Amino acid sequence: MNGSEEPESSAVSRQRPDLVLVGCVKTKHEATSAAKDLYSSPLWRCRRAYAESLGCPWYILSAKHGLLDPDERIGYYNLALNDLRAEPRRAWSTRVLDELKSRVPSLRNKLIEIHAGATYVTYGLEQGLRDADATVHRPLAHIAGVGRQQAWYRERLRRGCA
Repeated sequence: MNGSEEPESSAVSRQRPDLVLVGCVKTKHEATSAAKDLYSSPLWRCRRAYAESLGCPWYILSAKHGLLDPDERIGYYNLALNDLRAEPRRAWSTRVLDELKSRVPSLRNKLIEIHAGATYVTYGLEQGLRDADATVHRPLAHIAGVGRQQAWYRERLRRGCA
């Protein structure tokens, strides 16, 4: 069993992460805004509310922009990692890792929680984080369906996210 397959009851799932990475979503507002306000789906609202509730730094994984600070202003775009072939996905992962390493002095012994689909992690991002001696936790890796994922977030939030 690797780190992304740890059961919900594991010790890792009970620890507060040092950093959270949240995958972008397709549904966006058309106006330029802070990245955290650009995305508009119910799943995004849950992911964002959860990340903000943890009280630790969090970043957005953007198919177009790479690693985004939630307050960074960006405009509408229409690109998904699923639109890209394997090599551009690997290049995107390398770019995100480089950007993260430039923002976080050391990933060593950091617990990084990722809330994004498999496309975001399987082309080098998760392995790159592990190679930097970080612990990666993907609590929703085995929860299929947007509705079930939203329910997972709602169970963990004191207030709703819809």
